[in-house]
Amino acid sequence: MRGNELLTIGDLAARTGLTVSAIRFYESRGLVEPIRTRGNQRRFLRSDIRRLSFALIAQRLGLTVQEIAAELSRLPHGRTPTQADWNRISRHFRAEIDRRIALLERTREKLDECIGCGCLSLRKCGLYNPDDAAAAEGAGPRYVLGQAGAPE
Repeated sequence: MRGNELLTIGDLAARTGLTVSAIRFYESRGLVEPIRTRGNQRRFLRSDIRRLSFALIAQRLGLTVQEIAAELSRLPHGRTPTQADWNRISRHFRAEIDRRIALLERTREKLDECIGCGCLSLRKCGLYNPDDAAAAEGAGPRYVLGQAGAPE
């Protein structure tokens, strides 16, 4: 490997916008695996820029570090992922994004209406939830979470 293919932790921080301590945190959770020099300094593959960028996006979408690590574990270790590798992780991740988009859209549509929690505090809830039918279906905001009994 040529020397310019490996990045120091400072270079990686500059390229990703993360702090060095954040990169160490992600390293401790297995999201990146640095190569150690003879002097025990961390060196990272250029592809780690993409791994950490993916982690930042996934966290902003609400995935936990454990979920992100599980997604990234699908990528090869010790070599730069190919386009096919990223396509596989992208397809799997896309399903989760679609699920979250659907939840956000339902929330946007229902938030100022009855959300199916059974509180009956809004006058309009009486129209959507007569006789507190939502409570009979179970706990929580059933209509927003897309659970049984939600009116269409």
